[in-house]
Amino acid sequence: MAKQPRYKPLEKSEFFDDQRASRPLVEGTVARGLLGDDELLYHGLVDGKPADRFPFTVDKAVLKRGQERFNIFCAPCHDQIGNGQGMIVRRGYRAPPSFHSDRLRQTEPGMFFQHITKGLGAMPDYAQQISPEDRWAIIGYVRALQLSQNARLSDLSESERQILEGKE
Repeated sequence: MAKQPRYKPLEKSEFFDDQRASRPLVEGTVARGLLGDDELLYHGLVDGKPADRFPFTVDKAVLKRGQERFNIFCAPCHDQIGNGQGMIVRRGYRAPPSFHSDRLRQTEPGMFFQHITKGLGAMPDYAQQISPEDRWAIIGYVRALQLSQNARLSDLSESERQILEGKE
């Protein structure tokens, strides 16, 4: 068993007409777990349009993961609160728009997904660096940032207002 006939990668082979021992993949082959057929999760689309919802529930764990990924991949340009004044910008790179503008607060989550995936303007694409699930987590965190920087007292329940005012 120790001495079996075998080919090394890219070795010449007389067996095949093209003389390659390494065979090309069968057309249409998809690696296990990489089909990506869920249009919402993997492309940020619903019926071909940017999604107005998330593909899963955004809970505390998702927001925490989103914050971690945001701080790694996004904060260098967008800064930690999303104003678009990150360290890269302070060193001369073109400033991205603030996430706190009315236009971006009203932008569908699917559009953010598209921009992270494919890039936009000076922003490169992050499809290879950030998994689809993490892209959605980042978007959830961006929504939390937007809410935190644009919250109104009227958004809180009466009990939450009392806590904030120190009456409880």
